[in-house]
Parts: sequence; C-alpha cells; structure tokens
Amino acid sequence: MELTWLAAAVPLILGLLFLLAGIGGFRNRRGVSGSLNVLSGLLALSLAALLGLTALGMRGFQALTSEQTAALMTVERDGGQEFTVAFEYPDGSKADYGIAGDELYVDARILKWHPAASFIGLRTGYQLDRIAGRYLELADELNQPRTVFELHDAGQPDLFGTVRRFPGLKPLVDAEYGSASFVPVEDGGIYQLRVTGSGLIIRRLN
Repeated sequence: MELTWLAAAVPLILGLLFLLAGIGGFRNRRGVSGSLNVLSGLLALSLAALLGLTALGMRGFQALTSEQTAALMTVERDGGQEFTVAFEYPDGSKADYGIAGDELYVDARILKWHPAASFIGLRTGYQLDRIAGRYLELADELNQPRTVFELHDAGQPDLFGTVRRFPGLKPLVDAEYGSASFVPVEDGGIYQLRVTGSGLIIRRLN
C-alpha cells in the first residue's frame, strides 16, 4: 500500500508546483500561461486526492493474493434453532454472536482492480461484512426471528462508497461484488472461513 501513497504524492507535488507557477504567471501578467498552470495544478491535485482516498479506503480491506483464512468460528448450540458463534480473526481479536437459525451465514465485499492498478500497489481485497443465521425452511425464514451482525468496523473508510462517489476511480476497478457462504452447524463444531479468488467458503475442521 506504500506504493499507492507514493503514487498519490507525485501528482500532489506536481499540482502544488503548477499552482505556484500559475500564481507567478498572474503576477507577471501572463494570464494565459497562468490559467493553464492553475488548471493543470487543480487536475493534478484532484488525481492526488482520488489516489489518497483509495489508499485510505484500502486500509479497511485485506489484500487477497491467494486462498487465506479470514476467521475461525466455534459453534455452541443453545437449543432449538439458536446457537452462539465464537468468531476469531487471524490477528487474535475475537467476538461472540448469538444467532437464530439452522445454518451459519457469512458474507463479504470484494473489490478487484484492473491489472494496471497493481503498478501503484492496489491488490484485490476483501472486507468481511455480515454474519447471520439462515433457516432451512422458507416458512421459518419468513416467520422466525432474524439475526444479523456487522463484522467490519463501521468507522473504517468505505472504499466501495468512495469508488461510487468518484467516477474517476471507475477505470481502475475491474469488478466489485458480494460473496457469501452458509453451512448447517452442530454443537461443538469448529469452522474455518476462507477467502479465495472466487469468493468465500466455509470448511468444518472437526
């Protein structure tokens, strides 16, 4: 990600230099060249801002270079159609979720950049989004309690929102999509949440 910040620093410096040159041109009564320099400076600063927002947004995403473990989940059944999930991230942080349903459901958001974007340090990334319960029967899905919890930090920059708000980033994006996986769970089950190039998978380990 350091490359992305470096890529943002280059147009930032150029933009400032163009602005200074433009101001100097106005002072020397060279209106045309001054205007061109100011316009070039503003364009360069806009590019720097877009790259900076991209680098900031990617902090909330995990780089996806191959299949990797996103979390370890241990299930304890509370009886009936309720269970508790102990969710543990690779960095050691943990959280517990009380889920209603027959199956465990997890989804994520994935952002795939164009190969050309790799030259400024951008890699396909993912962000776990929600954990929820899922019922086997449609009637239960419609009538029984629904539980859903947010997995990512709401205070983190929203890279998906940034891409949508700034059309200038669109050419760098190859695809943005959601991926989900769900499995039936049993008491004492240990499940591994994995992220692959094609999306999420859940494997039972015991």
